[in-house]
Amino acid sequence: MQSTFGKNIRVSIWGGSHEPAIGVDIEGIPIGTRIDMNQLRAFLKRRAPGNSPFATKRKEPDLPIPVRGVAVWGGGTPPVQAGDPGQVESDQSAAILSGDSIGNHAQGNAVPSDSTSSADNTSSFAQGADDPGALAEAPVIITAEPLISFEIRNTDTRSGDYKGLRAVPRPGHADYTARLRYGDSLNMAGGGPFSARMTAPLCIAGGIALQMLEEKNIEIGAHLYAIAGIKDTPLDPVNVTAAELESLQKMEFPVLSEDAGEKMAEAILQAKKDLDSVGGVVEVCATGLPGGIGGAMYDGLESYLAPIFFGIPAVKGVEFGAGFHAAELRGSENNDPFYYDNNGQVKTRTNCHGGILGGITTGMPLMARLAFKPTPSISREQDSVDLEAHKNETLVVKGRHDPCVAVRAVPITEAALALGILDCIMEVTK
Repeated sequence: MQSTFGKNIRVSIWGGSHEPAIGVDIEGIPIGTRIDMNQLRAFLKRRAPGNSPFATKRKEPDLPIPVRGVAVWGGGTPPVQAGDPGQVESDQSAAILSGDSIGNHAQGNAVPSDSTSSADNTSSFAQGADDPGALAEAPVIITAEPLISFEIRNTDTRSGDYKGLRAVPRPGHADYTARLRYGDSLNMAGGGPFSARMTAPLCIAGGIALQMLEEKNIEIGAHLYAIAGIKDTPLDPVNVTAAELESLQKMEFPVLSEDAGEKMAEAILQAKKDLDSVGGVVEVCATGLPGGIGGAMYDGLESYLAPIFFGIPAVKGVEFGAGFHAAELRGSENNDPFYYDNNGQVKTRTNCHGGILGGITTGMPLMARLAFKPTPSISREQDSVDLEAHKNETLVVKGRHDPCVAVRAVPITEAALALGILDCIMEVTK
C-alpha cells in the first residue's frame, strides 16, 4: 500500500509499522540537488522514538538509507550544480543507485522513473557491497535521477502485542475502518500503514525539503502550542524571526514559556501514570516566504498544505492565522492594515491572515496550528466489539505507545509544511 501526495514534488510513502522496512519515493526534485545527510539524520532523530519519557519505549535508530536515484561521495561537497545530470553521470567518483542495481546505471541502462517502487527492489553499493545500509553514513549525496528513494529498517518490532486487535479493534483507532476498507489484506500490527511510525519516511522527504528551502532563506520551526489545555506563549505572528525558529528546533521539549512547558510535561506524565493519554496543538511557522506564492481556489497554498497536514496520523484540525477565532471577530478586527516599511516593502500591522490571502502568500510569516487527538492506544480497559464472534468485548491495549503524540509531532509538522511550500513554489516557478 502506498500513500502519495503532491503535484510537482510527488511523495509516496510505503511499508508498515511492523514490516521489515518503511520508506519513501520522491519524484520531482531537480537532478544535482545536494542533500546533507548529517543534517537529515539529525532531523529524523528529533522524531525518533525511545528518546524521552514522553515517547514510546520502542527503540529505532531511524537511519535514512538511500536506495535509488542518488550519487554518493565519500565526503566533501559534490562538484555538481542542480539540474546538470550530465555532470553527475560523468563524475567517476560517484556511486549512483538506480533501480535494482547501480551497475545498470553505470552502463547507461537506468531504470525508468515509473518502474517498480524501491520497496520491491534491493539496491547495492557501487563498489559491490550487498548492503545498501553502508550508505546510511554517507556525509553528502546528490540526486542523480528524477526519482529518488530511501528506506528505514524496522529493528524493534513486537508484532505479538497486536494479534488480538484484528478481531477486537481499538476505540479511536483505524483498526475497524481499515478492516472495512481493506479486509485482511493489510498487516495492521502496530497500526500498519496507519501508524505514526509512517511519519518517519515523511520526515525524510520533509527534511530534504527543509534543506532546499533554507537555500532560499525560508526558515521553518514549530512548538507545542498547547498540551491537555495548557497553553504555551504563542509565536509573534508579525515579528517572529528565523533565529527564534532555529532555537525551537534545538529543544527536546519545544516551548516558549518554561513554566507552561513544566505544566505540560506534568500533564503528560500523569496521563501516562493513569494508563491514559492527552492531546495537543502544534503551532508551526515559516519565515522568509516571498509574496505571490500560491494561487486561487485549489491552487492555493492552504490547498497544498491541508492534505499533507491531515495525512499525519492523529491530526483532527488545522487552522491558519487567527483560524476559528476569526469567526468571532468583526471585519475591522480581523482585517490586517497594510503599510510600507522602511525598506519600501508592503507589510501588515497584524497577521490574522497567517501570511496567506486568497491562497497566495503576502510575505508575512506563515502561521498554522494543528490539533492532535489523544493517543488512541491506552492501557486502560475500554469497551469494544469482537468482529469475529459478533459480541461486545472489553479491551486492554498492549504494546508501546506515546502518551502524547503532539510532542514528537513537532518536527513532523515542520516536514509537512516544508513539503507543501516547496511543492507550491515549484508550481509558481515552472
